[in-house]
Amino acid sequence: MNEIEQLLEQVTDHVRTSVRGYERRGRPLPGPVDTGQITRAEAILGFALPPLLASLYTRVGDGGFGPGQGLLSLRQAVLGYEQRRSSGWRWPEGVLPVADFGCGMDACVDCWSETGQVLLFDPNPGEPDLAWSVDAPSLAGWLHGWLDGTAWFCEESELGEECDLELAPWAEFRSRI
Repeated sequence: MNEIEQLLEQVTDHVRTSVRGYERRGRPLPGPVDTGQITRAEAILGFALPPLLASLYTRVGDGGFGPGQGLLSLRQAVLGYEQRRSSGWRWPEGVLPVADFGCGMDACVDCWSETGQVLLFDPNPGEPDLAWSVDAPSLAGWLHGWLDGTAWFCEESELGEECDLELAPWAEFRSRI
């Protein structure tokens, strides 16, 4: 079993065994999507989803689990991308919002990067150049941080509520708008 297969099993086990992870607001999590839905989403977006992200949707569930308020459903992620691309903010091509952290902050996957780099979009500074940071160099690493409780967004993290988050700016922002 390769590393990605192990990670998918860990996420699935965590979602199934975690009371908070398995049910949100008293509702069971949605089931997985089929590969046809992934294909349709990719056609609308104009780019492919990283294999790990597609596998989360097709093997674990259609959102509701994971960091922040949980992964967006595939439909919400596609709609979010379309809305942001047509909004006043200059939204980078190939960057898909995948999780809502509240206060306007979103975790996004750079679908053009080989590793599915995870970016944090925080519009609160008010400047597009300051809104983008690298949250994790890979989607796999981001998920590992969630699973083991070491990521900044985890309640169990040593950083806690009082952390002054200092993420590296995303250098590719200007070249992608």
